[in-house]
Amino acid sequence: MIRKALLLGAAAAAIAATTPALADGHAHSETMQAQLSAPEIEYTMWTLDNGLDVIALPDSGTSTVTTSLWYDIGSKLDPEGRSGFAHLFEHILSRKTENMPYNMIYGLTADIGGTRNASNWVDRTNYYEIVPAQYLETMLWTHRERMAKVVVDDEVFETERGVVKEELRQRVLAPPYGRLQRFVLAENAFDIMPHRRPGIGSIEDLDGATLDDARAFYEAYYGPDTATLIVAGNFELARLRSLVDQYFADIPPRANPVDLAITQREPERTQPRVVNATAPNVPLPVVGAVWKGPPTTDPDAAALEMLEALLVRGDNNRLDSALVRSGQAVQAAANVQLFREAGQISAYAVVSNPEAMDQASATLDAALERIRTQPVSEAELAEARNEIIASTLRRRETARGRAFELGEALVSSGDPDFADTRLNQLLEVTADDVMRVAAKYLDPQKRVAFTYTAGDDDPSTYANPVPMPEYRTLPAAAGEIRQVLPEDQRMAPPGPGDVPVVAALEIVEGTLSNGIKVVAVQTGDVPIATVTMLVPGGSKTDPRAKAGVAQMAAGLADKGIEGMDEVAIAARFESLGASFGGGAGSDGTSFSLTAPVATLADAGALAAQIIRGATYPEDAFQRERKRAADGLQVSLKDPGSLSRYVVRIAMYGDAPYGSQPGGTTESLAAITRYDLIAHRASYFHPDAMQIVVSGGINPEQAISVTEQMFGDWVVATPPGSVPHEAAGEDQPVRTIVIDMPDAGQAAVVAAVRAPARQSEDFFPLELANSVLGGGSSARLFEEIRTKRSLSYGAYSGFADRADESILTASAQTKNETADEVAQIFFDEFERLGSEPLSDDLLNKRRLYMSGNFARALESSGGFNSIVSTLQQQGLEPAEALKFAERLDAVDSEAATLAARTYVDPAKATLVIVGDASRFLDDLKEILPDVEVIAADDVDLSLASLRKVADEASTEAE
Repeated sequence: MIRKALLLGAAAAAIAATTPALADGHAHSETMQAQLSAPEIEYTMWTLDNGLDVIALPDSGTSTVTTSLWYDIGSKLDPEGRSGFAHLFEHILSRKTENMPYNMIYGLTADIGGTRNASNWVDRTNYYEIVPAQYLETMLWTHRERMAKVVVDDEVFETERGVVKEELRQRVLAPPYGRLQRFVLAENAFDIMPHRRPGIGSIEDLDGATLDDARAFYEAYYGPDTATLIVAGNFELARLRSLVDQYFADIPPRANPVDLAITQREPERTQPRVVNATAPNVPLPVVGAVWKGPPTTDPDAAALEMLEALLVRGDNNRLDSALVRSGQAVQAAANVQLFREAGQISAYAVVSNPEAMDQASATLDAALERIRTQPVSEAELAEARNEIIASTLRRRETARGRAFELGEALVSSGDPDFADTRLNQLLEVTADDVMRVAAKYLDPQKRVAFTYTAGDDDPSTYANPVPMPEYRTLPAAAGEIRQVLPEDQRMAPPGPGDVPVVAALEIVEGTLSNGIKVVAVQTGDVPIATVTMLVPGGSKTDPRAKAGVAQMAAGLADKGIEGMDEVAIAARFESLGASFGGGAGSDGTSFSLTAPVATLADAGALAAQIIRGATYPEDAFQRERKRAADGLQVSLKDPGSLSRYVVRIAMYGDAPYGSQPGGTTESLAAITRYDLIAHRASYFHPDAMQIVVSGGINPEQAISVTEQMFGDWVVATPPGSVPHEAAGEDQPVRTIVIDMPDAGQAAVVAAVRAPARQSEDFFPLELANSVLGGGSSARLFEEIRTKRSLSYGAYSGFADRADESILTASAQTKNETADEVAQIFFDEFERLGSEPLSDDLLNKRRLYMSGNFARALESSGGFNSIVSTLQQQGLEPAEALKFAERLDAVDSEAATLAARTYVDPAKATLVIVGDASRFLDDLKEILPDVEVIAADDVDLSLASLRKVADEASTEAE
């Protein structure tokens, strides 16, 4: 589904309304209001003689350090005929150096308990690692290697070009709305700026690129004089300065530099036009418009960002009110994307069918015209400000969060203070400012209106009539191609330094007056907290004919209570800077409330009212049920999503876990609001509730807040029953092909049964699975992406469940290689159980897994997620602090035995969703007994997966 993309600044302070909501849905702004604030980002900055900027953000409260290198090199600098080149080079620069063989960086971070990645956007490319703090020097060494000694040769160029093409297929061609987001909007938002080209590139431009192009790109753009090093976490500033001098001061500036400046600017559009874009696999049509926008530092930028917040941020916004709550649209979105030289603004709606397009388009136009011609209320502005400050608090909970916020602000503006500066500008935006910029930029005479519907993959349907300009060319590469040095000549990375002493988290457990158990932990000092409320009643309690009841009961709980409708509820939460939502998993239901500590008690009071007394108004229920059904239709057109649905039913059959948490087309139609009321009465129950609170709040205050929320809640009837054997009997091994002829890519999943969370085999299989598919240094990624460029990524894992789980290996690949990926899955399954897992390998995997776990515990949302999952599986909260200990207790023999027992290719069910005509014959040479089901004939409520249960298998022609 299309996401609402937000580009907002951050920092300083905002005002939160704490008064009751009025009939118009907004809190009264004239009454006394509470003051909220977010801490500024404190940092130290200096510049080396070679031009490298360095920013340091010390934090002694974390056990990690984040090293990130931000280059002012984005997709806007792609050469002529080479769209996607900055993105391609983001991949290339991560791979080989004189002292690091191909992808050594993966193991170098994962094997010490860290993680790494890189990303590319219009204005920048960044590379980062998050590792235990004692490995700061190791990571700085890797950044030096990639800046000064990168190897750009045929191997790395061809391999990464293949990977990027698979990424394009996975992110753009396979999802129903990928072309709209990546191709259609930018093509029509800009006329002459290089921003018009897709940052991810095109298959044609990628195929046309050469190794010499890559070498020229590196020499023209990459050096200390185009980079900023940002280091955040537990380190001493004096030591960092010394290490930076040691590893970066002697790197010369670019030898063959090209000016980064883009001097052209977009001409103003004076006449409207319309494009009617088509693409395959589009289940629901889209209507909308796109306009040109200013640069991110333009005086109008802050008001435009506030305009976006008013249109789409939170649940109580203009476009949802006009389009979604009225039932005219499944989803509404607006985006203000501002870059260093230019910007784009868009607003659009996803509608149920072609007949609804005209009305939704007219309603969208009317909503935009209203904000262009009528001042927004002060209450609306107050809500938007509070939402912004709350999101700032969430970002700044961790040192790494602050580092990334500062980095993004820097590359988009040139000023590291821009994050705090922009928030101050946002807080000064007035209603007149919003109306002024809306009138100026959302002028109907300056827009490109568009539709996006099912049809051919035909770029001419959305082509900009302005000829594509010719963009820059780069000087030919002059330097020699470096090579990885022979092993005996390579410099080894430096080892770890001293391990910093960091206070361990202290878990405090309490009991409310009515017996509800509470877990409270202070995870940081930033004044924002998360409250997670757990009750039974996950999808395993759903009757199969009404699959989705638990999810709807949780997700729609905030649509009404006695005396407040959904608009008033949303306005109240947003006036407090709070967010609230509920959802159901396989084993239970959870509600999450995140709010600034200053308003947590007020937000908690409303959350408690919702959980105790959700009324599920009929009009909201009917609308949201239809939206759920429409959203399901979108998912069924996405190969990756559909493959996951099919695997669940294939592995669990008619057992409780086989019920689709989000429902099926048939079950959603059968659910009534009375089913939701009945579910709430049975399962939202104080006798079965558990609560977790964490964040920048002390445990005593946290328990006091929850006592006010639920301490007096008593229910006379017992809670509803929960099935304890939810996984059922093992299902027959199957090979299932879902034929989706217009799929842009095939999704491949191999699945086996896995142990329950409390099984003695859980940790041995967790460790063995980490070898198989745990991240980018595991075997599946190595074999499928690194060695063969068959996929953007390949992974495996299994969920924590009270009963038996499912271990799945998954990847998406071009249709023609689906059978090849399947064979690799089976080969690696066999290898995992047949080759003993060495102690050295398992030690590295333990560090990798423990590092990921420890990082998650640093934020309130991560801590609550981990502890809540443990509690749903019947485990004590203290287990959250024993993860590394449990892994250490697993020896090689136990991990190898678990792999042999569970990850057996003979027990694996294979599911492939894609264009069967491209791979079916080859697949049958591996697995002759193949079930082929047309995508339109899939029934997710039946173990047979067929709408007609006894229909014979048919093959794609």
